[in-house]
Amino acid sequence: MDGGVDGVRGADRRWGPYAAAITRWEMLTRPVPEPTDAAGRLRADFVEWMQGLDDGWVTATPGLGRPAQLTALGNGVVPQQAARALQLLAPPFPRCPRCAGG
Repeated sequence: MDGGVDGVRGADRRWGPYAAAITRWEMLTRPVPEPTDAAGRLRADFVEWMQGLDDGWVTATPGLGRPAQLTALGNGVVPQQAARALQLLAPPFPRCPRCAGG
């Protein structure tokens, strides 16, 4: 996506209130894929992008068609959410006095 002022205005027209979030996520990941196909159906590579997965993580799996890809993505865990949940929920491990090595 063009980073200039015209590109931001184009993003505003295309994505409406989500333009800033889309632009931020593109800067952290890669350019946003088209969200829908020619028939107006949700594209699996767009969902993969939204979840922050590597390009092709699910969509390049041999023998996995669009419905199965969307099912896998819908049942998957967003890595950033999982990492944050572990940070918040996992208790810190106490240091073992015998294992301190010192």
